[in-house]
Amino acid sequence: MDPSLMVVGLNYRTAPVGVRERFCIDESRRYQALLHLSRAEGIEEVIVLSTCNRTEFLLWASDVTLAANSVMRLLGADYGLKLEEWKHFYRLLDEAALRHIFRVVSCLDSMVLGAPHIVSEVKDAWQQAQKVGATARFLDAVMQKALTVSERVRHETAIGKASASIPGTAVELARQIFGSLDNKKVLMLGAGEMSELAVRELLKQSARQISINVINRTFEHAAELAAKLGGVAYPFEERWQHMIAADIIISSTSCPHRILTRDEAERIVQQRKQEHNNEQKSEQKIEHKKDCQVPNVAKIGAAAGDDARTAINPAVPPLLIADLAMPRDIDPAVRNVKGIFLYDLDDLENVTDDTTAEREAAAAEAQKILHEEAQGFRRKLIAESVVPTIVQVRQRLDEVCRQELDAFRNETGPFSEDQNEMLSAVLARMTQRIAASLARELKEFPEKGEQEQMTRALQRLFHLQSPQTSDQRVAGAKSA
Repeated sequence: MDPSLMVVGLNYRTAPVGVRERFCIDESRRYQALLHLSRAEGIEEVIVLSTCNRTEFLLWASDVTLAANSVMRLLGADYGLKLEEWKHFYRLLDEAALRHIFRVVSCLDSMVLGAPHIVSEVKDAWQQAQKVGATARFLDAVMQKALTVSERVRHETAIGKASASIPGTAVELARQIFGSLDNKKVLMLGAGEMSELAVRELLKQSARQISINVINRTFEHAAELAAKLGGVAYPFEERWQHMIAADIIISSTSCPHRILTRDEAERIVQQRKQEHNNEQKSEQKIEHKKDCQVPNVAKIGAAAGDDARTAINPAVPPLLIADLAMPRDIDPAVRNVKGIFLYDLDDLENVTDDTTAEREAAAAEAQKILHEEAQGFRRKLIAESVVPTIVQVRQRLDEVCRQELDAFRNETGPFSEDQNEMLSAVLARMTQRIAASLARELKEFPEKGEQEQMTRALQRLFHLQSPQTSDQRVAGAKSA
């Protein structure tokens, strides 16, 4: 079986956030997954891409069935994948896989059309795979081409200008809930890219006098981000008091477990109510003192009969929590706590309007580019896949010619040095022309199935072994 490009994975279209977070693979675990899969059956090269929207395995597979089973075994052993959950995963081959990779890197398969952060996430995943030695010329070529296509889409279409963003959607929700973002207290839990983008969106929309506090398990990272955003950093241990005081919490940590449960959220709401009531009492005392200092019979009389002046306002300002983490930071049950508006990634995707005419037009233009680029690169990829067979054919022809030349010398020789050189040159030219003709025929087949048939025919005709694919070092490691 000839090697194939394959993508195995799930994303926000095929799996809800509760399923995606179970199979989210952070950077440290990606390293182990890469090591394991690069030595697994059926896999020659591998990249592991895991973001808030998707977990995907990009594979150059010598046997697609064995490769898919290797991925499934890894997910079963390390992430508890059950057989009935396999329905959330897709398996794409060859051209479908290539188109999918191009769509992902070009930001056309993002939860928010055109969201640019996927490009840096793809680059990070590719670099990590290269460091481990899990990629070679085939996947490296695919990724390089995908990034080139992404650049072309950005420059030739309005996909970047038309894009919204998940952080931007969170900010718009905050505006709808609070009316105005002025004087709001924003707490960042985690120093991740998503939370930083959300706060920058707040600042960009000219919300004045926003107070920004940053809390991260690594205080140095919190301090660095706070300095960039004009905020203040605090230790992780002080998070509770700042959660109580916040109007908006943007959470995007890499913590593997929940950092806020429903019980904790209810206690936060109770404390917020108590502090709000205390503030109301203080304000009432100040106003009452002012009234006493400025005697006004009419005003005092009105106050005495006005419940709004004497009663403590029971209303508590709402708390908006945007959980941008994967896996989620906040227990989903927190959305049932009165006074808290909790939105996770799926919630934000559902309220994001990605259907504007501008975005649809940009996406249609981008799809044309992807189709054109995928067809051209697929032909190149198919041609590259037959190189090992072409090399073997050339070696076999050289071997046959050497044998025949030796037999001819024994029968009719000896020859002079000049004659020997002439005979060798003639045979070398013949083998070169035959090999070049066969190579041209193999590379010009438009369909992979036809090319595979021709390749098998050549292997039988010249008594060749099935050529090793891709990376000899990886293959050696597997057999070791």
